[in-house]
Amino acid sequence: MKHRQSDTNQTEARELQALRALPRPVYGHLLGLSNRAIGHRHSHAWVQLSYAVEGVIEVATATGRFIAPPLCAVWIPAGVPHGVRCSRNTAIRSLYIDPAAIVQDRPGCRVLAVTPLLRELIRAFSEFPVEYDEQGADGRLVKVLLDQLAAAPDTGLALPWPADARLRKLCGDLQAHPDSRKGLAYYSEKLDLSERTLSRLFLRQTGLSFRLWRQRARLLAALPLLEQGERVTDVALACGYDSMSAFIAAFREQMGATPRDFFPSAR
Repeated sequence: MKHRQSDTNQTEARELQALRALPRPVYGHLLGLSNRAIGHRHSHAWVQLSYAVEGVIEVATATGRFIAPPLCAVWIPAGVPHGVRCSRNTAIRSLYIDPAAIVQDRPGCRVLAVTPLLRELIRAFSEFPVEYDEQGADGRLVKVLLDQLAAAPDTGLALPWPADARLRKLCGDLQAHPDSRKGLAYYSEKLDLSERTLSRLFLRQTGLSFRLWRQRARLLAALPLLEQGERVTDVALACGYDSMSAFIAAFREQMGATPRDFFPSAR
């Protein structure tokens, strides 16, 4: 099944690259190309908005990991190589946008908040015909959709990724094992660097301290678990927190809400 899904994703990526022009300035029919996660790195000539109606999306680029839970979407500029992963049962609505139609250019990938209005605009647009009437009601709705995208705030749900190969491996280890207790001292010894040197290098490469980067990685790792309805206590322990209260406090500080506010299904 995984092999068949991989073949499908590679075919869709090739079809995207083969398209010389979008049929309309905004493309994103519910049954169109592509509402599946394409995991391997690829790029295309249009802006992409990956929005999860349900589930959690992760977009990986050379400079960061961008995590979008429900009510958020990942903005991917034209020409940026990226891969997309998602949690189980994720329902994706992808929009592809001609850069010439963009009201406000956003440099670099970022995670945008999806307001109730923007959510309904995306839902309604996904049912439009591919070649919608640009001069009629459909075209007017698309203009409102683009205006709302331009106004959508950046949530900051991103992990900046270092260029240094040693730090990339370190960050990959931290992201893959959010419950790890390995600290700066462990990695400085492993990399044969002083803690002071590693701390400075980490800050220079990512813009975050080692501690803050790991805290953000842990919280972002918690999102798909919470979305799947796991117990908050179990998620806290799986993501390296000693107690549920410490996890909730960190989550509220980063996300602006408690896990249960963010994910009502979390137990």
